[in-house]
Amino acid sequence: MNKNFKYVINYIIKKYKISSILIAISGGQDSIYLIKLIEILKNFFSFNKIEYIYIDHQWKIDSLKQIEHIINYFKFFQEKLSIYQIQRITLSENNSRIYRYHIILDHAIKNKYQAIITAHTQTDKFETFLLNLIRGTSLEGISSLTLHKKIHEQLHIIRPLIHENRNNINWYCRQFCLPIWSDISNYNYKIKRNRIRFELLPYLKKYFNLNIENNCNAFLTNCFYDNEYIKQNIIKIYNYILHTKYIAINILYINKQHLSIQTRILQLFIYHNFYISINKNMLIKLIHILNKKYSHEIIEWKYFEFKVKYIWLYIRLKI
Repeated sequence: MNKNFKYVINYIIKKYKISSILIAISGGQDSIYLIKLIEILKNFFSFNKIEYIYIDHQWKIDSLKQIEHIINYFKFFQEKLSIYQIQRITLSENNSRIYRYHIILDHAIKNKYQAIITAHTQTDKFETFLLNLIRGTSLEGISSLTLHKKIHEQLHIIRPLIHENRNNINWYCRQFCLPIWSDISNYNYKIKRNRIRFELLPYLKKYFNLNIENNCNAFLTNCFYDNEYIKQNIIKIYNYILHTKYIAINILYINKQHLSIQTRILQLFIYHNFYISINKNMLIKLIHILNKKYSHEIIEWKYFEFKVKYIWLYIRLKI
């Protein structure tokens, strides 16, 4: 029995008083292992409501057979299982991830689940780090896969296997004789994650460091805590410099901050009011203007106007 899994789940559900969970699965070894652990421990946790959800991207010619395999497996557990098929077929991993998460989140909110549990592992965390690093990312982006995250007022995401190595999970699956479905899409090298998993990662382990996965995950843990500390301070500063009446922030106080803090405050200011992420070029323009001594300017961006007047930066919709 995975004692760490039991401790993590028990700690989080007690702390946030979680009684209903939605478990996102696939037919792979990580998900099958997660199902096994949940079914063993569900009476210990005393959940009021448990449901599993499976998303079929229809990448595979045998996707219907895989669905049948999962349905047959769930006959042993007598738990509710919801299956969605994505009709808009795409091989883009990013688009598929967006479709999948929107469906899962929508299902969880509509059915009033308090937590979504996924089967992400330490290996997934490392692969995601490499993918985001290649694309170009921030401190927030490289530490995005965490053990626990609150994404809605009453909804949490929990990844109880995030500290488990995929090789160890494979050993457990063999020990329990679990019915793992061999997914042929895992060997499609048009999907970047597969190239990282089967080509880049083995290469790095062989020629650079056998423990590179563990070492990088230790680095990512440090990044996560550093990022959380910075975010907490940004929120404190942001609340302090807000205008009491208008959508505006105090420029004088921002000017005293480091460039990194200025950038994050502006990003939070725009996202907090309009749920839009500002692009890099516009961010640089704003910072340049904010650091001028006596600036009275209006900058237009998309549907917005940024107006600098006296000690305040105002933002409003274009008329």
